[in-house]
Order: sequence, then C-alpha cells, then structure tokens
Amino acid sequence: MQNEGPSRRHVFFGALLAGAVPAGGYGSAPSLKAAGYKSPNEKLNIAAIGAGGKGYSDIMNCAATENIVAMADPDDRRAERTYRQFPQVPKYKDFRRMFDREEKNIDAVLVSCPDHMHGTAAMWAIVRGKHVYCQKPLTRTVWEAQELLKAAQKYRVATQMGNQGYSNEGARQACEIVWAGDIGAVREVHAWTDRPGKYWPQDPSVEPREAPVPEWLDWDAWLGGSLPRPYSPAYCPHHWRGFPDFGCGAIGDMACHILGTPNMALRLSEAWPTSVECVLKEGVGKYTFPHRTIIRFEFPARGNMPPVTLYWYDGCKETPKIPGVPEGEWLGDLPYPAMARTQGAQGGPPRQGPPPQRTGYVGRVFDYEQYEAMRKEPDKVRMPPPDGSLFIGEKGMITTGTYGEQTRLVPAERMKDYRFPPPLLTRSPGHYRDWIRACKGGDPACSNFSVAAPFVSWMLLGVIAMRFEGKLLWDAQRMEFSNNREANQYLKPVFRKGWRFVG
Repeated sequence: MQNEGPSRRHVFFGALLAGAVPAGGYGSAPSLKAAGYKSPNEKLNIAAIGAGGKGYSDIMNCAATENIVAMADPDDRRAERTYRQFPQVPKYKDFRRMFDREEKNIDAVLVSCPDHMHGTAAMWAIVRGKHVYCQKPLTRTVWEAQELLKAAQKYRVATQMGNQGYSNEGARQACEIVWAGDIGAVREVHAWTDRPGKYWPQDPSVEPREAPVPEWLDWDAWLGGSLPRPYSPAYCPHHWRGFPDFGCGAIGDMACHILGTPNMALRLSEAWPTSVECVLKEGVGKYTFPHRTIIRFEFPARGNMPPVTLYWYDGCKETPKIPGVPEGEWLGDLPYPAMARTQGAQGGPPRQGPPPQRTGYVGRVFDYEQYEAMRKEPDKVRMPPPDGSLFIGEKGMITTGTYGEQTRLVPAERMKDYRFPPPLLTRSPGHYRDWIRACKGGDPACSNFSVAAPFVSWMLLGVIAMRFEGKLLWDAQRMEFSNNREANQYLKPVFRKGWRFVG
C-alpha cells in the first residue's frame, strides 16, 4: 500500500480475508451452514460472558437483531439490569459451566468481562467454533493476543474487537487524507486521554484492603485464572483497570480507540516498534499503574512510509501543548452545544459518543459550518475532556477525536474549502453489524483478530514499559525485549491451578 493511497477500493482488507473465507472460497462449501455460518436471514444465538457494565450495551446492541441465549457473570448486582431485561435466558456465575451446558445452543459469544479474562474467555469460545466479539483491549498480555490470532485463523471463526472507532467514517477519512499525500509523510503522532482521571483511582493512595466477599459476588469466578488473593472493593466491581494483574490502565481503556486511527492510517501493525519507553511517570503507586504517563514508541519504516515516533499521554487535565499547533486550536474531540450533555461512564464527566443502542452508529463527521458557529459563540459550548490524536506530516497536520471522529486538518480553517479525497475504503454498517454480518458469511469485520491482535500486541508493550525506567528494545524476531530480561516475564500471564487458557 502506497503513501498516496491504494489503487483498489478493497486492497486494505484483502490480506484479512483468509481467516474468514473457506479455503477454496465461499463456493467451495455446500452451504454457508456447512461452513459454520448462518444465512443472513437467520438470527444468531449469542451468549455473553460479562453481562454488567460494558456487557450491557454489547448485549443490547446485538439483541436488537439477534437472539441472546445465555449469560455468565460472577457479579449478580452489576448484571442485575441486564438480567431483568432477559428473565428467561439461562444465567451462570462461571462461563466454563455455561459452555458445559449451553454449548450446542450457541453460535457466537460476546466477551465483556475485565481485561484479565478476555483472552481465556475468548479462547474457550473459539476452540468450540464460536464466533467472538471481544471488548478492547482484546487481551492483557502480548502472548494471549498472539494465541487468539492463531486460534481464530485455525478455527475460522468471525471475530471483532470492541474498538468501535475502527468502523467510523472519520477513521476512514483520516486514512484517505494520509494516503492521498495531503499532509505529506507522517513522522510524528501524538495521542492523549484524560483517563484514569475521575474514572478510577490509580495513584499512591490506592491500597487493596481485604474485606468480606459480598453475597452477590462469586469472587473465585471473578478472579478466573489470576493468582489467588483476598477480595477487596478496591478491585471489584469498578476499579480493576488500575491494577496490573487485572487491567492495562488507561492504555487498555482508551488507546484501542484513540490509537486505532493512527494504527490504520500509518499501517503501524505491519512492523513492531523497535523500542518503547515511558518517558514520564507521575503518581507512581505500590499497587497500581502510575496516575500519569507519557510513553514513546519508535516504529521503523513500513513499505514507503517513513519511520514514525508516536507519543501516548494519559492522565491529561488538558490537551498537550504540541509544537507547531496554533495557540487556541481545538484538537481531538470538539466542543459540543451546552445542552448536548451526555453522562460519562461510571458517573464520570460528560463524554461524547454513541448512545448505547445505536447498532449502526458510524461516528460524527466534521462540519465546518457548525465548527465556525461554535467558534463565534464559545460561551454556548461545553469543552469535552481532553482526548484525541494529532498526525504531524511534512506538509500539514490532521487531528481526530476519541473514536476517529470529526477528522479535520489543522488549523481547522483549512477545512473551509477542503474536499476529502475520493473514498478508497469500504464503509462500515456499524461495528456490531459488521461483526454480525461476518458471522453470517459476509466480509471479515474491520477489527477482526487479524487486525486487532497485531495492533494490541504493540500497544501492550507500552503497558510493560510503565513498570521500568529507560528504553526497552524490542526484538520482533525473538518476540522479546533484548535489553531487559525482567520485562519479558510480563509478556505472558501466569495461570493459577485449575484454570487453563485453552478449555
């Protein structure tokens, strides 16, 4: 793929088709059903691993068109709202028991549990021939991501990671701007988020103090394959992301969204970073990731794209000051009208994003007239939390929002007479519909594991870098750090007795 853009509309996804198409092509199987797919007119029978929290919106988006046939969640209280909506659906504390009893009734599985069990839950579904939609960040470790990639290809199931920005129009526009050469060769990218912020505690004050296990929680099932420890409300139900044994910090929460467009447009997954370094740490705790970090990834050339340096910032209270950006320029997520207030997750500050049940949502597209109107009356807009990305090219810059939305040139005044390049990429019907279509024999989903696993794998190197001082050098051939043996122990999880990654 060339910097000025692919020559054919479907070339971007061409390399991904092998994992979802029968070996001899679709016509080689007697029917879609024989190949493990359903007719587009048939409903999928979907099971959910994780019914509360993000699991609720995943389930409701799929229930709009498909059947929900089983659920597993160790936390009855967190899953209560979902359970009330589906009183007749069988419910389990442990997803292993769900597979024991319901396997024959299941076509596909939603994985929406905490990060530490994403890989295991997804693998148990894949080896049973079930299609999988797995929430970001796909896995907690590099090894798990690579194993899921191999398994999805072996068992030829339809997969999708829950980074919905990959389906958004703005993400595709950003790719097409870069590939058209409109901002020249890109050698530097910045991406930032306010998380953890007010969403979960992640600093030296956090201490997981032991407490009695609540009656509504199966703590053993919640721990899953993690090493045993006493229950603490510091972990469960809301704040597990900050603990390295359970989550991936702000990178795991938001980088799959915010870095998705840079990953796609700059083809970052085609070459592992040569190095990763946490160049700033603030609020370093004994038990959690730091409260604020800046992480630098160095990528080599990819095809005719030059080497690129990518900076990830988390714990931001404001958008980073980046040289070359005009003073006062709005980067990332744009402000929104004062009345258009949407409540953030877990009671956090307002965020922009799709309503929970808009299955076909493909994001907001930049509108210059609306932008100009907001600039003229700044007292009538609300500023969003600082989240977004910036591409710095030799001829210009572009910025995108959290989910690859509202893609625009910088400064935005350049958009007044700008025309986006002709579309080169296929457009998504919406992230859930994209996966459901793939489950029924359609094109592979845009963030299927052939795309998602390489992306997440390089991103997770940044999670490891937060634990160490100095630059970590990555050996892509040996799949290990060449200058830090201790760091290599975090590439693969340790499973406690009684739990297996492949069920």
